[in-house]
Parts: sequence; structure tokens; C-alpha cells
Amino acid sequence: MLFSLKIHNFALVDRLELDFDKGLNVLTGETGAGKSIILDAIDIALGGKVSSRMIRSGSDRATIEATFKVNDQFQQWLQKQAVTVSENSLICTRELTAGKGNRVRSRCRLNGNAVNRQLMEQLRSRLIEITVQGQTSDLLVPEKQRTLLDLYGGKPILKQKSLVAKIYAKWQQAKQKLAKRQKAQQETLQKQNLLEFQLKELTEAELTTEDELEQLQQERDRLSHVVELQQLSYQAYQLLYQSDADAPTANDLLGDAESNLEEMTSYDGKLQPILEMVQSAIAQVVEAGQQINSYGDSLEADPERLGEIEARIRVLKDICRKYSSDLGEVIAFYHKVKQELAELTDSEQSLSKLEAICQQAQQELFEVCATLSQLRQKAITKLERQLVKELKPLAMDKVVFECRLNSCQPTINGADEVVFYFSPNPGEVVQPLADTASGGEMSRFLLALKACFSDAAIVSNTLVFDEIDAGVSGKVAQAIAEKLHQLSQENQILCVTHQPLIAAMADSHYKVEKTIIEEVKKNSNGNSSLSDIRTVVRVYNISDLNLRIQELAQITGGHSADQAMEFAQSLLIKAADYRKKQQ
Repeated sequence: MLFSLKIHNFALVDRLELDFDKGLNVLTGETGAGKSIILDAIDIALGGKVSSRMIRSGSDRATIEATFKVNDQFQQWLQKQAVTVSENSLICTRELTAGKGNRVRSRCRLNGNAVNRQLMEQLRSRLIEITVQGQTSDLLVPEKQRTLLDLYGGKPILKQKSLVAKIYAKWQQAKQKLAKRQKAQQETLQKQNLLEFQLKELTEAELTTEDELEQLQQERDRLSHVVELQQLSYQAYQLLYQSDADAPTANDLLGDAESNLEEMTSYDGKLQPILEMVQSAIAQVVEAGQQINSYGDSLEADPERLGEIEARIRVLKDICRKYSSDLGEVIAFYHKVKQELAELTDSEQSLSKLEAICQQAQQELFEVCATLSQLRQKAITKLERQLVKELKPLAMDKVVFECRLNSCQPTINGADEVVFYFSPNPGEVVQPLADTASGGEMSRFLLALKACFSDAAIVSNTLVFDEIDAGVSGKVAQAIAEKLHQLSQENQILCVTHQPLIAAMADSHYKVEKTIIEEVKKNSNGNSSLSDIRTVVRVYNISDLNLRIQELAQITGGHSADQAMEFAQSLLIKAADYRKKQQ
């Protein structure tokens, strides 16, 4: 609810402070008195478009401050936008500063903190709705019409719409995964071909252990030097154990040493450990001689095996040159290739799974969208009937209203486009509402539409109507007044009117008028200088009954002063009686 409005140096307003109340607030005054300036100021405070003409002549800065009372639910939304609220109050401030030429700089603030216009636009749609003659309301935008229809349908539609959004998100996620996999498919195939070639080559190499190459090289050296090894083993055997010549062997020499030590030990027992060492050496020499003799006897040339080993060594060295200098690393790479190829093969199966998941999600989306369309169609039938009923008292008893569902590609909002069609006159073809209704018809249509939605509590907390009564009189004006009163029971209404029937129904009445003042100017030294004659707008809250009767009499016109006063008084009595009956 708009609680207060402060305006400084805006258009014809030098300084103005207004307090508004709940219920129906009307602004009256003669044509050109400046009533629309008040509405423009509210619009500007909530992020509306600005121009240099909005800054009061002779000033370089204008300020508008609109204070709203907000409920707990709205505060929760504000907290998500990082806006702090104190005592349920939200102060929306707009500062306009004149720049070079006709440029205007503006700054938006919420509770003193600077915010961007995007946030202000989101805030505006939640705080207030302004219906101005000659301007198309956002209610005429198809997307807004669909939103209104869904809200009018209530919980069943909103619940189904939430399900549609959930399935749509699921479908979009599946589509993104599938598209990503399909995009990488060509690269995957190329990589798969390379891995298959590498795996084939490494598999054919029959890699076993990391030290295979080293072992093969040792075996190759042994087979390549069989003769030398035989000769050297025979010589070692003769030196160690048994010699064909007269030269003593190592075994003979150690035997002689053993004899000497045995004799010495008989005289000195301390030499016993040395004797045992020599005896152990003799046993080892004998064992070594026997083994070297056996080794020499086992040696034999094997040209065929040598050829196999050399061929295998070439294979392993070629593999190492291609993949790594170390055979162990080559074997590790071989296992990695096998794993990657297995994963790529599995990815082909995953691609099929992703296609199936995407198709299934799309089918689910079609089904939930179809259900949503059915619910919307039920809501349409009810809305069409109720809206026509609301329009009849407003001199639109022959109106035709249709709400059409047009199929479209599924979105987060379903698979429907919603368009309001309207024909105000008998025999005329229904056309989209935005292309058909005149200014007055549009205002009455929106008033009736809001009346349809009042029970659903989905309209903005504050509704603003600018001259919604244009072109109507008598019975229709009374019907409009009653509709405004009906809406004001759940919403704050601000209404600019020239109709005494509507003004009489108001809970709060404001008179707007232009007045001429002398504005004293100061020179550069700060001293008073010549005064200027300026026109300014003033607004008065006329709560006094007599003043209110006078204002209603003044806007009645066409009557003598006494008749106008009597008529104005009767309007207030009838309005009070009507409000009492509606309680």
C-alpha cells in the first residue's frame, strides 16, 4: 500500500507531501489542474521513463519519494533481492539530475541504498499497477494474460504449472547432455580409432613383465658367448678344484693351510676360529668348483633360440621407441588404453541411453502440458462468463470476450499462448484486445477484469486509474464507482476522476489545483533578489464534509449553486448508504 508521497521540483510541483490511506482514494480538480502529475510522480518513483521536462523549470534536480507498507511475504521477496526492510516500510526514491542538452541522469534507491532499474521494474509489478488513458496496460501483453489466466484458475493450474516447469527443466537438462555428447561424438570416434589401433599393436606385442627386455638381453649375451663361457668355466674349475697340470688348485692350497692350522691349534686353542674359517672356505671352494663344472657342462649353442630372442628384443625396443623409453611405462599405457577404450565403448551405449532419457522427458512434458491446457480451458470458460457479467453494468452489455488458447512449442509455462479477444459492439468481429478497445473501453475492461480477479487476491496491492470515467455518465458512472468500491475492499485504489458519483464513493478525497505564487530568488551572495511569478500544483486532503460537498458541487456543473450543493450532499448520503450495505 502506498503510504506517503513526497515530491520536490518535479514538473509544476515545487514541494509536496501527501499521505494516502487504504480503500478508495480519489483525486479531483479541473482539467489541467495537475492531477496526472501526481500519477506521473508515482510512476517515476518506481522506475518509469524520465525526460528533461520533468525537472521543474529553474531547477537542476528533482526528487520523488514513495513509501509503501509491505507485508511479510513481500519482505521475504525483498530479502532475496538483498533489500533490507525496516518496520514493514519500503522507501522508493528517484533522483533526477539535469545534464547537458536535454539529457537527464537518474538514480533509484530503496531504503537509501542504490539499486538498478531492473530491480525497480520487478518491484513495480509487485507493488502497483497504473492504468492510464491512452497507454496500453501490461495486462494486454499475451504473456501477462497467460499469467492472469493461470492465477485465475487457482491452485489446480498453479500446481500443474509447477509440475510442467519441473518436467521442462528435466527435459532441458537431458537435451543439453545429449547435445554435448553428440557434439563430442566425432571426436570420440577419432579417438576410438586411435585407441583401437594402439590396443591392437600393444596386444600383438604380448607384453608381460617390466623386466622382460632386461632378461632377454641377458639371455642373448649368454647364447652369443657360449664358447667363451665354456672355456672360462673350465679354467675356473681347474683353478678351484681339479687341475690337469702340476700347478696346485685353490682347494689344494687351502688343504695345506688347514693342516698347518690344525697343528697350531693343538698348541693354541685361540686359533680355532681361524681354522674353522679355512675349513668353511674349503667347503665353499669345492661347492663352487662343482657348480662351475656343471654350468660349463650345461652350456651349448642354440642359434634358433638366439634368433628368437633377438627378434623379440627388436619388437620390444620398437614399442618402447614409439610409446615410452621404459617398458614398465609402456605396459602401464597399454592398460590405460584398454580402460579408455572400454569407457568409449560404454559411451556409445550412454548415447543411446541419453537419447532414450531425452525422448522420455519430452513425452512426459507433452503429457503434463496437455493436462495444463485442459485446466486452462476450464478456467477460460469461467473467466469468459464472469468477465462479461462484470462488463454489463459498465455500458458494455453487448460485449463479446473470448480467451483463446493457441498451441506453441513447450516452454516452462506449458504449450499454450493465451490471447484475450474483444468486441465491444454488436456485429463486430472479435480481435485481440490491444487492437480493439478504445481508451475508455480499455479502462472499463480492465476494471471489470480486476474485479474478476479480486477474489483470487492476485492483483497488485495498489491500483491506479487515471480518468477511468472518461466518456461515461449517470448509471455507468455509478456502476464504475461501485466496482471501484468493490476492488478497494481488498486493494488500495488511487483514482483520478471528473465524476462526482465516483468521487462521492471515496474513502479519502484529494483536491488538486494550480495556484500562482511569488517565488523569491537569491543572488550569488545569498541575498534576496527579485521575485518570480510561478505556477505550482497544490493538493489538499478535503476530509471536512462541507469542503467535500463544495468540491463535488463544483465538479458537478450544469446546475445552479444551490442545486449543485444539494446534489453533492445527496451523492455523499447515497454513497455512505451503499458502503454500509456492502459491509
